[in-house]
This record gives sequence, structure tokens and C-alpha cells, in this order.
Amino acid sequence: MALGNWSVSSCVPEVDESRSAGEAPADYVLRLAEAKARAAMDGSPRGALIVAADTAVVDGENVLGKPANAAEAAHMLRVLRRRTHQVLTGLAVLNPGSGQFATDVCVTDVPMRDYSEVEIGAYVASGDPLDKAGGYGIQHADFHPVREMAGCYASVMGLPLCHLLRLLTRFQAASQPDLPDRCQAHLKYACPVSGAILRGERVG
Repeated sequence: MALGNWSVSSCVPEVDESRSAGEAPADYVLRLAEAKARAAMDGSPRGALIVAADTAVVDGENVLGKPANAAEAAHMLRVLRRRTHQVLTGLAVLNPGSGQFATDVCVTDVPMRDYSEVEIGAYVASGDPLDKAGGYGIQHADFHPVREMAGCYASVMGLPLCHLLRLLTRFQAASQPDLPDRCQAHLKYACPVSGAILRGERVG
């Protein structure tokens, strides 16, 4: 959140993150984002907005969590190899004082490259996949699992700032027109969709 020059305090609310039977991935991340926002209401600073998010790596209708071990990490990477999957981030903003509440979801296509078995083995041996949903970190310099991106890189990293900025405008929060430029400079990524997101288009 430092890129937004916002004054923030963080907490980790206790919510049940189990996925309901038949629940669509977008509904799942939005439900968890809302649950986290509402769970954070107690003790929130007076006059503050609550921002909550939940991210899922999705392959078809399957939500991929963190691998339990090295073998599961390698299996996930093989399943995703040479294919495009999605990263979904649900966002929720809540004003505890007024009760105003809004949500948004960012859906980003992530095309994986044709990495080799040797690369998978070396990456899994590094230990990096074990705390990553889907078994990979997009920013890993040596493995670099993703080929050319055409969506929101920040969402795959964890927080889609343009979607958040779009949400915050509903709460009369301070405008930050240069935030997309700061985000792209920080990530070293020329984002092709930031303008469309801020215009309200359903892209990610």
C-alpha cells in the first residue's frame, strides 16, 4: 500500500476460508474479501476505511492453494505448464461509520511458458513454491514461469491497485491519478489494461 501513499494499519482477521460446494471462484474470493472486511470492523480506527482482499489461483473451476509438499508443487507446475490459467482477486471496501460497502474483482489471465522438468526440479528445490498458491511466484527471477503478460501484473503479485483505486473513488477517497504510473515503474511492467480498468471496463 506504500505506492498509494496511504496511511495504513494491517490486521489478519479470523475467517473461515473453506470454499462452499459448487461456489464459483469469483464468488469465493468476493465472499472472503467481504468476510475479512466485516471481521476487521471491531477496533478499526475512527474515520478509516477498511480494505480487504482475497486472491485465488484458478485452473478452470479448480482453486489451487499452496502445495502441501514438493511433490504437489511439481504436480501443480506440470498441470499449469504451457497453459493459461487465471488469478482472481476479490476486493472489498467498507466504511464502518456510514456502512457504505463496495466490492470488485480482478480476473487476470496468466499464460505459463514451456519450462522444462529440470527447471521444475530446481525451482521446487529452492523451496519458493511451498508458500505460493498454485506453486509459483510470478516474480521469481530465476524460474520466471510466465511468458508474456497482457493483464494486471499487480493482481498476480497480490493487490490490483487500479481496481482498488476504482473502488475508492466511490468513497470520495483522495484521487491519485499518478498511481498507475508508480505501480508500473515499481513492477517494471508496461501495463496494457490500467486505463481500461480506470474507465470501468471489466478487464484484468
